[in-house]
Amino acid sequence: MDISRHFQNTILKASFLFCLLASDGVFSQTSQVDENEKKEATTYPKFSVKGLFQGQYAASLNTDVDINGLHHSDGEEVSNSFLVKRGRLQVKAIISDRTDVTMSVNLADFKSDPKNKVLENAYISYKLSDKISLTAGQFRPFFGLENTYPIDIVKSIDFSNQYYEFGNNGWESFQIGASVSVRDSIGRMPIQYGLTVFNGNGRNQNNDKDNGKQYAGRFLFRLSEKNNVNLGLNGGLGQVFHKDVYAVGFDVTSDFHLSEKFLLELQLEAKQGTNHNLFFNMLPAERLYALNRYQTRGFYFLPNLRYEIQYRRLSSIEFSCRYEYLDSSYRVNSNLRQTWLPMLSFEFLKSYNARIQLAMQIDDYKRNVPDTPTYDNKLFILQVQSRF
Repeated sequence: MDISRHFQNTILKASFLFCLLASDGVFSQTSQVDENEKKEATTYPKFSVKGLFQGQYAASLNTDVDINGLHHSDGEEVSNSFLVKRGRLQVKAIISDRTDVTMSVNLADFKSDPKNKVLENAYISYKLSDKISLTAGQFRPFFGLENTYPIDIVKSIDFSNQYYEFGNNGWESFQIGASVSVRDSIGRMPIQYGLTVFNGNGRNQNNDKDNGKQYAGRFLFRLSEKNNVNLGLNGGLGQVFHKDVYAVGFDVTSDFHLSEKFLLELQLEAKQGTNHNLFFNMLPAERLYALNRYQTRGFYFLPNLRYEIQYRRLSSIEFSCRYEYLDSSYRVNSNLRQTWLPMLSFEFLKSYNARIQLAMQIDDYKRNVPDTPTYDNKLFILQVQSRF
């Protein structure tokens, strides 16, 4: 009887001890989960703020052409002015280890009619894996070299003329849509490729202008690690007001270290595509040919020589000279535009956080059209930039 009672007491004590240990384990697990949730809550979201200021003094060297390139036969042009080119703020919120949201505005757009301006980036990105990312919102699609980097690190005073021309046709600059991008490799060669589907009618629109969409893709191949040689292939198809449109292009970039302090950077880009913006902005009676006859094509070559001076606050001195060939409608009423843009740049601090640029833009048209921007001109530009 005593043995039985002793056995029962032993079982009860063991059960109590087991429950105590089990409950301690449960509480430990719960505490660990709570700790992880607390840690995640304190880690996300993470915010970062960036800004860019670009101010200019521009002076036309032609007596009958203003600083915007517009010809005035009456001689009443504004030939010089101080300008605020860009006043950009960007906020990025990392809300999880896979998701981030980016928004940016250019406050300098308020100096004129802000309709369809001001808001630049407004998108969300989600990483499916370390190699695959999805993006939706307003951003720059996968098409063209200049869509891959911001204006504040461009090796010239501004983007090329063809960037804005293809932007007017919906292929470059900020568009509304969705994209998928992939980072991979072929053997030892790194590659990147992306596909974007978007409205194609520019930024800050209430909705698409029609039911057609534009599809753009870009492949980037790293051909050489030593000289950072990259080849980009771009292509796009779409429909605008039930008519087929297209755009194609390629670009090559490379870096050559001439010495410890001298670096030569090279860019070459060429594109061709339907100029449906020109076609649909004409009156129906002015459309002498089918849409596929109205095509734009062009290329530019941009060498940039960088000298790492590292003298006090002056980090580097750069000299570049972009030559550009652009014909907005080379098959119908062709009027070739050639542009030379030499620039001397002084970089202070690092990563262009402070920069002074001196540039000369020289435009030469095959045929001048009086009282329009299609007129030969020379423009001097002094630009001061600060980014943070």
